[in-house]
Amino acid sequence: MITFTPLSGSGRSSKTTPLAYLLQVDDVRILLDCGSPDWAPEPSHERIAEGAEVPSYHWETYCNALRECAPTIDLVLLSHGDLAHTGLYPYAYSRWGLKAPAYTTLPVQAMGRIAVSEDVEGVREEEDVGDVEESKPQDPSAMDMGDESPSPSPRKDGNKGKYVATVAEVQDAFDSINTLRYSQPTHLQGKCQGLTIIPFNAGHTLGGTIWKIRSPSSGTILYAVNINHMRERHLDGTVLMRQAAGGVFEPLARPDLLITDADRTSVTTSRRKDRDAALIDTITSTLSSRSSLLLPCDSSTRVLELLVLLDQHWNYSRLRYPICFLSRTGREMLTFVRSMMEWLGGTVSKEDVGEEGTGGRQTHKRKRDEEGEEDALGALALRFKHLEFFPSPEALLHTYSSKDPKLILAVPASLSHGPSRDLFADFAAVPDNVVLLTGRSEEGTLGRNLFEKWNDSQRPDDKWDRGKIGSNIMMDGSLKLRMNHKVPLQGAELEAYQQKERAAKEKEAAHQAVLARNQRMLEADEDESDSDSDSDEEDEVRQALEGDLMDIEADEERGKSRKADKGLDGVDWGLDGDEGLTKQLLSFDIYIKGNVSKATSFFKSAGGQTQRFRMFPYVEKKRRVDDYGETIDVGMWLRKGKVLEEDAESDEVKDFRRRTLAEEDAKKAIREPPSKFVSSEIEVQMACRLLFVDMEGLNDGRAVKTIVPQVNPRKMIIVHAPSSATDALIESCANIRAMTKDIFAPVVGESVQIGQQTNSFSISISDELLASLKMSRFEDNEVGFVTGRVVAHATSTIPTLEPISDSARSKDSTAAIAQPRMLGSRPAVPLPHSTMIGELKLTALKSRLAAIGVQAELIGEGVLICGAGAKGNATTETLEESVAVRKTAKGRVELEGNVSEVYYTVRREIYNLHALVAA
Repeated sequence: MITFTPLSGSGRSSKTTPLAYLLQVDDVRILLDCGSPDWAPEPSHERIAEGAEVPSYHWETYCNALRECAPTIDLVLLSHGDLAHTGLYPYAYSRWGLKAPAYTTLPVQAMGRIAVSEDVEGVREEEDVGDVEESKPQDPSAMDMGDESPSPSPRKDGNKGKYVATVAEVQDAFDSINTLRYSQPTHLQGKCQGLTIIPFNAGHTLGGTIWKIRSPSSGTILYAVNINHMRERHLDGTVLMRQAAGGVFEPLARPDLLITDADRTSVTTSRRKDRDAALIDTITSTLSSRSSLLLPCDSSTRVLELLVLLDQHWNYSRLRYPICFLSRTGREMLTFVRSMMEWLGGTVSKEDVGEEGTGGRQTHKRKRDEEGEEDALGALALRFKHLEFFPSPEALLHTYSSKDPKLILAVPASLSHGPSRDLFADFAAVPDNVVLLTGRSEEGTLGRNLFEKWNDSQRPDDKWDRGKIGSNIMMDGSLKLRMNHKVPLQGAELEAYQQKERAAKEKEAAHQAVLARNQRMLEADEDESDSDSDSDEEDEVRQALEGDLMDIEADEERGKSRKADKGLDGVDWGLDGDEGLTKQLLSFDIYIKGNVSKATSFFKSAGGQTQRFRMFPYVEKKRRVDDYGETIDVGMWLRKGKVLEEDAESDEVKDFRRRTLAEEDAKKAIREPPSKFVSSEIEVQMACRLLFVDMEGLNDGRAVKTIVPQVNPRKMIIVHAPSSATDALIESCANIRAMTKDIFAPVVGESVQIGQQTNSFSISISDELLASLKMSRFEDNEVGFVTGRVVAHATSTIPTLEPISDSARSKDSTAAIAQPRMLGSRPAVPLPHSTMIGELKLTALKSRLAAIGVQAELIGEGVLICGAGAKGNATTETLEESVAVRKTAKGRVELEGNVSEVYYTVRREIYNLHALVAA
């Protein structure tokens, strides 16, 4: 049974982001995506009692639902590397117990890490996220130690805290994700045993994934959201639609359940040529008039398409205006992308046009060799020599004056915080400047408000969803913005903070002094006990050494006498009984002294003289004990454990540890001054121009209504769409006769159960019945038809399927044919019936016929001509030896032609393409 529950981004909601869905397949709970909302939306004031105003935060319901179900999740699947799909995963992983195995592709892991790091740094830099007690991690090392501002004061707006992870938590969470390649089947283990997950290319973002989940009891589930079938400059279209095959990719066709979005069902996207022309023309005309443009963008996914487009235009037009990218992680993002060139598509791997056309290959190669570039292809395709990186607006103004014409790409695209919001406050008041939007952003943000303002100013035929490119508008009036900043403490606040810090240091110093005094007392006690034991040990060692010295002197005297008598040097001799001296060379592992070759006993001899062996001086150390038993050296165990941990670490972990220690030392060297978060409200006089060009890279309504019926799922769930778009897709599917009518669109928190009437049983086949089965091979499986009787034995809890006895079979057949017959006629015998399993593909049949020498040609409309008539110059005689194969309906094939050798050959090959199961 399948249970589906939207946690956010349902098919009947005004807020379609973020995306997070709980899918339960039998007993396995799967989390599909784990996006985060925008943590700094524009306040939507609601009047309550006594005229007070409180902002409405829509993320609380979603976050509470995710926090409750996070510890019970068994599997996490992430589809895209943006905030709407992966933003909240680090926080849930670190603080809510979302420790289930997570899977995605390598680019999604890298781009998601960069996008979330950029977001959390931007939010934490501007405001106190107010980590509440219940959300703090148990591990002290996971706490954010970088904020040295005073303890936050209680919030007046009622917001108890925003679920924003730290940078360290982001790194740990994305490091734990398992990465897969496209079309790589993964058979899960543990509680998820039996499930198989396969990622496929979804388009839209680098590494974007369509997830195929196969369950032995629930069938095939397809999770496809935010897909794009169009080929772009840096990406290929989704694998779901194959233009060469003329339809849906075969492994993704006809799933048991399709989960897809319908956000743009009512949208008609303009042509790509028109969109690119409008974007480029606006940029060129604005820069030529000595004005600047602000282009809000994301930090990792869709910005790549913009960078490739702008770089190609700059090279072709030989522009000299700077392209400024305001992002903390921009340079790191391009480094990751250059290392993942095999995931890119489109035209990004080709030479740019313009002054550096195809004739500059050798020049580029020499240049790369001189500069020592390691990734030649990545450096060539994504070099972006006109692009400059800036971490903050202050760094941008330090390099370029506000009057210099330039194109600014600033994050985030929603203009809710960060560099884009800071620049917009000053940018919008300058006439002839242009704010260029390429996405609609999330509901409730400044970016969405500007888009709606632009869209409402367009004529009905020029709106964004009518397939036309609108015109820019002149913004007027004023706009109130809330600006958040982190400022250093000054005056009385700084003095109070320093006084509080001094008091804390004095308290800590007093505590350390007490600990040091206690430690000295313990060490003094240990020294007294050690002195007694050490004196005893020294006496024993001295006695042992004195005895050894006497043995050495006696041995030297005996050796001199033997050497003088025999004239042999350097040989150790031994006495062999009473018969005299026997030449024998002694060998030993340790150095010993004395007459050791004499046969002696372990026990004392009769004469009372014992054999003495030279031994190394060893004194057994006595264990130190106290009143409670043996004293444990805690320091020794800690040192030993640390050594074992360091030996078990890999080289990558050691390198990461060294880098982390270096970063910590750098942070300690340059300590951040004490600061506080302030919030102010400013009024901006709008004087700039505003234009929207759709560069989101998503399917429009025409594509959605074409692709979904071709996928032809047995059941479908619609998510991530407003109610109007959902109703439009349902109405479109209802007009198609072959399309399923089981379409669901649950709201947030509503559970949909699919397959609740399906029952599965366990049964064993007896050896006698198994031996009588006739199996037929179909693809990778063997199938057969079986008739038997279910018998429950007392010795087994699983029922057994046994063959029907001959008497019962004959009785049933006699009862079936018991009817009067004519005199002299043969008795009626029931004929066996057979079933053919499989679906005939005319292209596969054509290939098999060509392999055995039968010519075949497709003439259109699902007809395959086989034999002499397929040559084109057919006559009446050759047509008699021709056969036509037609597919008239689902599972129905017609074979038309005269009885000939070609007819039987074609029929045999058709049978061979199916599995024949006889009853």
